[in-house]
Amino acid sequence: MKKTTSLLLLFLSAIVYCQDDDFAQRLKAINTQSATYYNIDGVDFSSQTYNYDFSEKSLKKIYKKFDIKDSDLKTKDESLSNNNLHVVKTNNVTDNLIQTNSYYFIEDNSKTITIIWFGYYNKPDGDFEKQYINRILKNEIPKNVFESMTIDSIGFVGRKIKLGNNCAWTNVNTVQCPYNGEMNWSVHKNIEGAKASIENQFNITKSGGGIKVVSEEQTAVVFEGTETTAKKVVFDFTGMKSLLAGTSGGKTLTVYYVAEKVRDNYVSCVMSFWNNDNLTKGGLAPLLEEVMHLKI
Repeated sequence: MKKTTSLLLLFLSAIVYCQDDDFAQRLKAINTQSATYYNIDGVDFSSQTYNYDFSEKSLKKIYKKFDIKDSDLKTKDESLSNNNLHVVKTNNVTDNLIQTNSYYFIEDNSKTITIIWFGYYNKPDGDFEKQYINRILKNEIPKNVFESMTIDSIGFVGRKIKLGNNCAWTNVNTVQCPYNGEMNWSVHKNIEGAKASIENQFNITKSGGGIKVVSEEQTAVVFEGTETTAKKVVFDFTGMKSLLAGTSGGKTLTVYYVAEKVRDNYVSCVMSFWNNDNLTKGGLAPLLEEVMHLKI
């Protein structure tokens, strides 16, 4: 009987593991010389290591780099096995949207300091944070989730898209092709998460100083072979002196927001182009037409 019980527990443990194991299907990451950046379920986070000992003097040096002030509350998270200090900072983007920045300053296994940052909106998720802190510290992030910094092609929700060498990553799952469009995406556990992600991105852009919404409408599109509806918004940037607008030379930005199921994955995708970008006969910038067409 004891043997049967043990086998049953082992079987149940395997089921739980498999249910959680799909994180590798949703997670993407890129390595730079200074830090590693991740994205999953619409959450951006990063890890960065400094070759300092975990001391008050060293921490004060690092706090300045992350705009952590002496007055900011610093607490130890006792649920983590490594020595650490945790700082949470929030910012009201709009009346209904709160940006949360959660910083963990951790004495890693090499006795140096690793900073793991999580950035997302509204309610913080401590369980999510601890899960990925442990995976990072234990080096459990699969190698296949990392994208090459040199873009020739990109992996888009299980499909390879050939782009050539004129495009570049500007963040995880964010690719920009000068004068040919830009898009960012994230893979979520469910469609509700995907819809919340595009709505947050819309509200963040809309709340920017000097930015005006010229038009907003629902548009029929075919996204990765699926007929669906996209929110199409035209933003006017002429009142905003920004690096973004200045670099492109554009004055208005057309943005398509889509949340849809793609190859058994729930995807949020935001695609955009400036008024002076190249357009195809289909009315979109070339990068956008790699994943979407306007339905006629």
